[in-house]
Amino acid sequence: MDIGMLWYDDDVRRPIGEKVTRAVEHYKSKYGAVPTVCFVNPATLKDGPDSAGGVQLRSARNVLVNHFWIGVGEASATGRGPGARGKTNGANPNYGANGKPGANGHRPRAGSKA
Repeated sequence: MDIGMLWYDDDVRRPIGEKVTRAVEHYKSKYGAVPTVCFVNPATLKDGPDSAGGVQLRSARNVLVNHFWIGVGEASATGRGPGARGKTNGANPNYGANGKPGANGHRPRAGSKA
């Protein structure tokens, strides 16, 4: 998964399954799509379920404790896996016509006039 929604829930009284279910419902209402996977810090997941809210739970050390990175996993509706590249719906303003970052091959600096 390359893109997803980051959800934060530190309520110790709420079980992980309920936290993930709440995140799934918010994802559905916000994006109009059904997520399939949720990455969770190993400390948050610790001996938890393999799935919750209809999504597969996966351990990831790069996700902070009490955070849930939720989205559509490898087998998306388009059949393209993570890292698949192709045409997008719109140009990325950080890349020039030559496919390199910025008009001259460099990303503009923060605060500079581009």
